[in-house]
Amino acid sequence: MASRYKGYMGKILDIDLTSGKTGTYEVSDRDRERFVGGRFLATKILWDELKPGTDPLSSENILVVMTSPLTGTGAPSSSRFDLSAKSPLTGAIGHSNSGGNFGIHLKRAGWDGIVIRGKAKKPMFIDIHEDQVTIKDAKDLWGKDTEETKELMGDKKAGKMVIGPAGENLVKFSIVISQDRCHGRTGMGAVFGSKNLKGIVAKGNKKIQLHDPDGFKELTKRWFGMLQAHPATGDFAPRFGTSGFLKSLSDHNALPTKNFSSGSFKDAHLLTGQTLAEKRLVKNSGCVSCPIRCARVVELDGKEIKGPEYEILCLLGSNMLINDMDAIIRWNYELDLLGIDTISVGTIMGFAAELNEKGLWDNGIEFGKKENISQIFQDIAFRKGIGNDLAEGVRFLSEKYGGKEYAPHSKGLELAAYEPRGAVGHGLGYATANRGACHLDGGYVIYFEATGPAILDPYHHRSKPGYVILDQNLLAAISAGGNCLFTSWTFLPPFLYKIPNSRLMSWLTTKLLTYSWMSIELMLKLPAWLMKFQLPILPHSKALKLATGMEMNFGKLLSLGERGYTMERLFNLREGLTAKDDSLPRRFTHEEQIPGNPKSKVPLSKMLPKYYKLRGWDENGVPTDKTLKKLDLDDVGFLR
Repeated sequence: MASRYKGYMGKILDIDLTSGKTGTYEVSDRDRERFVGGRFLATKILWDELKPGTDPLSSENILVVMTSPLTGTGAPSSSRFDLSAKSPLTGAIGHSNSGGNFGIHLKRAGWDGIVIRGKAKKPMFIDIHEDQVTIKDAKDLWGKDTEETKELMGDKKAGKMVIGPAGENLVKFSIVISQDRCHGRTGMGAVFGSKNLKGIVAKGNKKIQLHDPDGFKELTKRWFGMLQAHPATGDFAPRFGTSGFLKSLSDHNALPTKNFSSGSFKDAHLLTGQTLAEKRLVKNSGCVSCPIRCARVVELDGKEIKGPEYEILCLLGSNMLINDMDAIIRWNYELDLLGIDTISVGTIMGFAAELNEKGLWDNGIEFGKKENISQIFQDIAFRKGIGNDLAEGVRFLSEKYGGKEYAPHSKGLELAAYEPRGAVGHGLGYATANRGACHLDGGYVIYFEATGPAILDPYHHRSKPGYVILDQNLLAAISAGGNCLFTSWTFLPPFLYKIPNSRLMSWLTTKLLTYSWMSIELMLKLPAWLMKFQLPILPHSKALKLATGMEMNFGKLLSLGERGYTMERLFNLREGLTAKDDSLPRRFTHEEQIPGNPKSKVPLSKMLPKYYKLRGWDENGVPTDKTLKKLDLDDVGFLR
């Protein structure tokens, strides 16, 4: 069914790998209005099509590739697209967002997304050239790393998504790569592998039609200028990348160190983006249509390669008590070739090292030991020796060997590189994030607590539920629309970045914003019609309106985020998750990070009830009928 809205190509490809048949999946304009695109529209498709209780690695699991209305339009940081399925790592909703060029090429081929069912009898890849869709033999690609696979697929002008050996061998946290950007979390690479799907190629010359092309062009021009003038997106991120705030996190006791047992690392200065820029950076880079250019390019063995981001510098650095940036640069490259999530594997290595240190599992992994790490990554990818257990993730290891009280995961997803006891709002975000312990899905409140201007008291728990919900809704809506989450940094006025230069003004601002939590909670309760305005510092809603012709404003953007986030919650509840899964390991909730400071632990039991209430969920974390009706979700058929 063609859409009356612009920005969409109007078609979603439906492929059954078992039968080899292809067709078109129909999406109503009502669902486009409710969920827009990306992870939200994909979740609705999974809700409608996936049988509850499906084994994530069986042929019955469904993989959804989904772009957004802004994908490929030339708006800032709008090359984004999503992969969604039931996660083999968590058993919950799995989604992963990436840049790269595949989403753009998929839309140019005339498709908004792909619904992939079944399992091929042998390794295959999908070749999409506009309306011509072919499922091709991938026997010559199977077993190859991600870089070689892309080269062997040919046609450098096409968009490609591929997996490496880790995905082929069903490593639960394996990734999918487009260009050199990664769909890193929740094990989407393993879903590809379980379907004998090595990759997808897309190419076409179709144009994306916009509702108001002149207005969109003018907005885009101003938006680029805004990002380039902002201190976070125009200066800090281009110069230092995501690891520019590593030292700040250590100073705020929020840098995971020695399997999250501490929040600061004495050698943090050796791993920062500032050190990388001074000693190893060749140039910066970025996704298509992105002015921020936060990606790093470094040299390894005479070859220019993608450099490390913050997460791996922490999780294979401070978290493993390793201060060797050159070693981490090499590991980052190796992990991308193998197709392994750098976040999950770093957290797993730290946990395995503590199990070894405590005598619970003799695995040869030690804090501070570098010599065997590359080999361990190979063993994970090919499931050899201890790699077979490591490939299952932290939750599996804790159930087999012990250490549940310090196993860093939530809902089965390994914690990202932020110590929640140094930023309790971020801890609440980890616990409530729909895909598990994700810093982005959790709302990234730590940006206000420790990494950015640090304008919220990191230990003030009463203020955090409202801030977490606001951030979760807003960031998820931005993602569904098709923009990188870093474009949300303009939400903070530039003057806030200068306040830390004054100790008094920093203290006053922190107190003022921390204790303005009641106004945040009030805003969350306001109906969307009271916020029918465009926010100049957050152009996303106006961009969606100009691109699609949908009625979209700041209030509707927040409602979109709330609706989509609740839809994901319903998916998880249907899969058997409960409020008990909104949890963190005991180390974070009961042990003081700083001895003698009772605030340096996450008071989750105090924050969760308010979080549920503000979301309109009951005490068991289930959305009420009133909430479902308010969000126009009363038709989804959820049974209490």
